[in-house]
Amino acid sequence: MNDDILTTAQTAKLLGVSVRTAQLLIEGGSVPSWKTPGGHRRVYRRDVEAIITAGSSEPASPSANVLAVVRGSMREELALQLGGFNVRFAENTAAALLAIGEREPRIVIAEYDEAETATALIGALLAQTNIAPNHMIVVGTPDGANGRALGHAIHARDTAAAVVAVKDILADPPNLRLESQGLPFPVGLNEHQRLIALERSGLVDSAPEEAFDRIAWLAANTLDAPISLITLLTPTRQFFKARVGLDMTDTPRSWAFCNHTVLQKDVFAVEDLSLDPRFSDNPAVADDPSFRFYAGAPILDGAGFALGSLCIIDFASRTLDDRQTRTLHELAELASTELRLREMKRSRRSPVSRSAITV
Repeated sequence: MNDDILTTAQTAKLLGVSVRTAQLLIEGGSVPSWKTPGGHRRVYRRDVEAIITAGSSEPASPSANVLAVVRGSMREELALQLGGFNVRFAENTAAALLAIGEREPRIVIAEYDEAETATALIGALLAQTNIAPNHMIVVGTPDGANGRALGHAIHARDTAAAVVAVKDILADPPNLRLESQGLPFPVGLNEHQRLIALERSGLVDSAPEEAFDRIAWLAANTLDAPISLITLLTPTRQFFKARVGLDMTDTPRSWAFCNHTVLQKDVFAVEDLSLDPRFSDNPAVADDPSFRFYAGAPILDGAGFALGSLCIIDFASRTLDDRQTRTLHELAELASTELRLREMKRSRRSPVSRSAITV
């Protein structure tokens, strides 16, 4: 019966997700629930089935993917200001449609340079994709008839206004948002969604895998680093999915240099950790093993969430040249590709599509 009452474990089984993911969905309000006198959460089967049904028709799902059809300085500014999200760029309508088919962005940003061009772009995206009109942002749209011709797209007067609109759409709901001020490490505006994506990946506390081990080995040996890690950031821990040159399998998250890496898109490097006030008091820097150099690049899932990073660590201060930086970035891209291949295999076995899981 649709009025059956389900436990969190039963909800997880029906959705085809882990118990932890079901718990996050219930606590976040995605699945309506109530507490029993004993403090346990309960849900109605009909509410869970409604999510499954919606998943077959609703294209929107939690995502950190942004596509920008812009040029010049606007590209640089968006990349800088939206570092916590996965921003990709396209030169024209054809390239934009191809990128949307590959990665399913949550938001499309278009630069308004001429009324006919902008209207044609928005029209094509509305007709050929599942992007919601109110998740299209047109930068520099004038007032008046030309602006109205762009339909229900968000009109941003400049790049700064577009950045604000993106953050408003992609950020966690206010009641679920974590504030960096109350934590010993920085977090993004969509940290709650990122943690759900991490739990959904099934990688935390999983056994070593040859594909990830190989990437960590390549990073250590190609970049002449004594330590190389593939890290995953949970609410409290930094778990090492792959490691070279380090015996421990995890650390407290407050120790993780990768907290900063997942908040931007490119390689994050610190030449001397002991001289950087963000890290000089870190136990891994101030005490044994006395780390000095760190460089990492984010590892992204298919929805654009940075689940962790590929990083190298050294006991001596150093720098990376352009070739080495590119190498680390490309190896992280390989790890991201491996992660997305795992997602595809899991989705074929799961009775619930990824779009059914909403925040």
